[in-house]
Amino acid sequence: MEVLSKFITVTGLGIVELWVAIPAGIALNLHPLLNGVASALGSVIGAVLVIFFGDRLRKWLLKKKDQGKKNKGRIYKIWEKYGVIGLGLLAPLLTGAPLGAAVGITLGASPRRLIVWMSIGIVIWTVLLVTIGTLGFTGFQLLKV
Repeated sequence: MEVLSKFITVTGLGIVELWVAIPAGIALNLHPLLNGVASALGSVIGAVLVIFFGDRLRKWLLKKKDQGKKNKGRIYKIWEKYGVIGLGLLAPLLTGAPLGAAVGITLGASPRRLIVWMSIGIVIWTVLLVTIGTLGFTGFQLLKV
């Protein structure tokens, strides 16, 4: 039961932010594979929720964009250069999956393509970050001995 509660906690944190879920899973001593699965699952759920409710969000963001300054940030430049594939692969690392999904919907990305590429990006970054985090934590533990 303890593992299930840790898994659910990491998944919930992953919905909000992948960068929070992975270290939390390491701190909770969740097995690296379960940490990766829970973190990625949460991040995908967060992105899918944003994409699912994206129409309302898109209308709101477009309304805000008309009122505010026109700032072309890093994600918009990635969108212009690489499209939905680049956004899906890089947004989980740079801005987080939910915000990246919101940007993709705002810029008119196909929800289906956005979910696919965002999920691929989430899995890639989760594997890399869990591996680096776990190896780093293990290295620190070995130094303490």
